[in-house]
Amino acid sequence: MTSGYFEDTEIGDSRKAGPYLVSKDEIIQFAKQYDPRPFHIDEEAAARSVFAGLTASGAHTFAIFISLTSKLQPPLRVLAGLGWDEVRLPNAVRPGDHLDLESIVLEKRESRSNSDRGILRNQIHLRNQRRETVLQCIGNVLVARRPDAKASM
Repeated sequence: MTSGYFEDTEIGDSRKAGPYLVSKDEIIQFAKQYDPRPFHIDEEAAARSVFAGLTASGAHTFAIFISLTSKLQPPLRVLAGLGWDEVRLPNAVRPGDHLDLESIVLEKRESRSNSDRGILRNQIHLRNQRRETVLQCIGNVLVARRPDAKASM
């Protein structure tokens, strides 16, 4: 099991979390508060929409992704999120979906300004039980370096 430090991470490493079950009630409750469009809160209106049924909002899908990042295994010593690039939502999240998160390290570099941390760029895929991608992006995170590693610089 990795200690979760920057030095323990290699390009190509994969971390996973899930499943996360999305319920109809959760979709409606979230949408009522943050994105009250008819296709997120009303099943009849949703049936007549381009989605042909109730769907989670993009904000809700992103919130599920963020929630699952704290459960990724093996864990990392993440100090901060630095942002997300190329965010895409290619398929809708629907009631009853079971979502799994996968994060694969694309790049790593030591911080130029702080020797106690490094930066990872990760390819992120949130997928449903049919393995359809419902969210994908490139995530950038700040990760702690092993205390003895920074002393050797």
